[in-house]
Amino acid sequence: MVLSKKRARHVIEEIIALFPDAKPSLDFTNHFELLVAVMLSAQTTDAAVNKATPSLFAAFPTPQAMSVATENEIASHISRLGLYRNKAKFLKKCAQQLLDDFDGQVPQTREELESLAGVGRKTANVVMSVGFGIPAFAVDTHVERICKHHDIVKKSATPLEVEKRVMDILPPEQWLAAHQAMIYFGRAICHPKNPECDQYPQLYDFSNL
Repeated sequence: MVLSKKRARHVIEEIIALFPDAKPSLDFTNHFELLVAVMLSAQTTDAAVNKATPSLFAAFPTPQAMSVATENEIASHISRLGLYRNKAKFLKKCAQQLLDDFDGQVPQTREELESLAGVGRKTANVVMSVGFGIPAFAVDTHVERICKHHDIVKKSATPLEVEKRVMDILPPEQWLAAHQAMIYFGRAICHPKNPECDQYPQLYDFSNL
């Protein structure tokens, strides 16, 4: 049974209240580094990415530097990450596309971001919201699991359906806070196995709705 919009919004806002200062856990200093870090985070923890990126960014600080590197050179810096060979291939191609199509700058629209090698909707949404402050809601494994566990969406919902449902429930100014808070909530409380959400009864207190 999927919650009503009012109740679903209550659950999400209580999650935000639990982690009001949640910030992106990937380390970056500019839009290019953010794009690369988010691409690398697929099927890998942010902590593992943060261990790999200092040497990667030192060696290839710009799209220009990364585009002229070989895939093996890029791979040598990220070899401890999952799917690192594929990621190295995507990074090299993406860097070349940034030079060819966007004057070496990271684009700001979803359509342009998704035109880049290795960039899907989730990555595009993170770059838009975290990097440029453009309202977008990224759905990762934590967000999808939480929304299904708490009946914000049906159990069979696709990531795109999760994204649209949350965007329908919350105003745009809360989308980024919801995304960040859900990641922390998923790591600390709403685990894939043995979730501890029942220790937070305020999530389910619908008495004033």
